[in-house]
Amino acid sequence: MKKFLFGVVAALVMVLLFRFCENKNNNREQLVANTALIQKELKNVGKLIVTEGQYSQVLTYKSNRDIFYGLHVAEKSALVVINAKATISYDLRKIQTEIDEHNKTVYITKIPEPELNIYPEIEYYDIRQDMLNPFQASDHNTIRRRVDKLLREEIEKSELKSNAENRLISELQKIYILTNSLGWTLQYNQEVIQQEEDIRDIL
Repeated sequence: MKKFLFGVVAALVMVLLFRFCENKNNNREQLVANTALIQKELKNVGKLIVTEGQYSQVLTYKSNRDIFYGLHVAEKSALVVINAKATISYDLRKIQTEIDEHNKTVYITKIPEPELNIYPEIEYYDIRQDMLNPFQASDHNTIRRRVDKLLREEIEKSELKSNAENRLISELQKIYILTNSLGWTLQYNQEVIQQEEDIRDIL
């Protein structure tokens, strides 16, 4: 009888031990699967988010040069027409994250700064120049710098930057939705993101 009871107890212990190991392996496999899914999503959103804007501007370029100590003023001028495309982008391939499997937490440690690129097409009309003061490469460089400065000022006053930021927030919200659905926590700059609106407030 004792041997029978001992055998039953031993069998129960073996079954419980087997179930414990099986559950532990299943939990570990689920954790690894969730981690892999999060890593894949982070990689998927690591694309270039671009907001584009079109700008047109007309300006007049003038430059005078004194010849013979003020005896003659050599003038040159041109009507400059600018059609430009401007883009603001966040290269999320540069986003930095850390995954803590033990605490089921995803840390976003760095979000790249927005990149502004301007692609102007410059056309010249009504060009007037003196033989003693012709258009040179330095004039084109000066015009290019003025155009760049002018467009940057226009873009700062436009909605292009806010539109790009909205696109960024939309991509980060995808990460929050995924981590939240898996029972994980998302943090940025040591602040826990508890709802989608928190991303906009933190940024």
